[in-house]
Amino acid sequence: DVSDWEGAKRMIDQATATFGGLDVLVSNAGILRDRMLANMEIDEWDAVIKVHLRGTFCPARHAADYWRARAKEGNPIDARIINTTSVSGLLGNQGQCNYGAAKAGIAAFTITSAMELARYGVTVNAISPGALTRMTEDLGYGVDVPAGEWNPRDPANIAPIVVWLGSSESKDVTGQVFESTGGRLTVFERWHRGPAINPMRRFDPNELGPIVRGLISKSRQPDAIGG
Repeated sequence: DVSDWEGAKRMIDQATATFGGLDVLVSNAGILRDRMLANMEIDEWDAVIKVHLRGTFCPARHAADYWRARAKEGNPIDARIINTTSVSGLLGNQGQCNYGAAKAGIAAFTITSAMELARYGVTVNAISPGALTRMTEDLGYGVDVPAGEWNPRDPANIAPIVVWLGSSESKDVTGQVFESTGGRLTVFERWHRGPAINPMRRFDPNELGPIVRGLISKSRQPDAIGG
């Protein structure tokens, strides 16, 4: 259970004991408990947040402790954390407020932990994959492809960017969120401050209607989940 504090530590300890060290941590465990907000039960919320968000934090926390200790001993560190986010969190998707909240949290966790771990020689990035897996096989994401032809929904399409981010060649890339789906590789841009107004005084709530609508009209419109 990746969300279990001691269980996550045992995984890190087992890896270091078996292989003599730790170079790359890929956090990819996930479940779905899709339901509209008005119908969602607390257990469905907790289960998804626990597996995705806490399940990303716990292994990363123990891995970071391992790398920090060795860095303080004077050992050179060239390590990687690769997390899994989703367009459901980055762009929003109806029926997935639990999953979307967890995946948006993972993106924010990735950006912040990248800042914190850079001093130890550890990069942290995230991938938003689009593929047909056991988790998505009931969602209608499959496509019929003749045998032997390239399948845009094949999970193997996600592997190359994971491999590259886990390599020494990517040591100058950190705090990034990539989308890999259907053969397309995209780098997501972080939140940016958009149009603003500053009258150098306190706003009156009665005047904010046209001000807010004016700012929204000038802002960049969000992408749709389908691109």
